[in-house]
Amino acid sequence: MKNRVQQFGKFLSGMVMPNIGALIAFGFLAALFIDTGWIPNEQLNSMVSPMLTYLIPILIASTGGKMVGGDRGRVVGAIAVIGAIMSDTSITMLMAAMVMGPLGGFCIKKFDEKMEGHMPAGFEMLINNFSAGIIGMILAILGYAVVGPVMSAILTVLAAGVHFFPGGTQRFAAGSHLYRTGKGSVPE
Repeated sequence: MKNRVQQFGKFLSGMVMPNIGALIAFGFLAALFIDTGWIPNEQLNSMVSPMLTYLIPILIASTGGKMVGGDRGRVVGAIAVIGAIMSDTSITMLMAAMVMGPLGGFCIKKFDEKMEGHMPAGFEMLINNFSAGIIGMILAILGYAVVGPVMSAILTVLAAGVHFFPGGTQRFAAGSHLYRTGKGSVPE
C-alpha cells in the first residue's frame, strides 16, 4: 500500500516538476504586477489570470499525457483539459489537468495498440492526426460535462471545510481571491 501511494505521488509530481518554470513565471508576475504587487501595472497584470487559468493546467495535462502516451498523448491531454477548464473558468483546474492529461495519453495509447498493424500503408499520418483530434474532442466534451463539474464540486467541499477552522474564512477568502482572479486586492 505504501509503495502504491509513493508511486502515485511520484506520478503526480512528475506532471508538475517539469512545469515549475511556468509556476515561477506566474509567481513573479503576480508578485510584481498585480494591484497590490511591488510594481502595479495593469497591462502586465493582464497576463496573470490567463496563465493560472489556461497555461498552467494545459502544461500539466500535456506533461501527464506525454508520461502515459508519448508525444501523441501530450497533444490529446492538452486538448482534453480544455473542456474541464472551460466548464468553470472561475477556478484553476489543476486537479482536472492531473486527470485529463493522463487519461488522454491512456486513450491514445490504447487506440495505437489496437491499430498496430491494421493501418493501410500511406494512411498512417492521416489516421494518426484524425484519431488524436477525435479522441481529444471526445475527452474535451467529457471534461466539460463531467470532470470539470466534479472538480468544481470537490473544490467547493474543500473550501467549505476551511470555514471550520478558526480564522479560516478570512485566510481562505484572501488566498482564494488571488487564486481565482490573479488580482491581489481582496474584496471587502
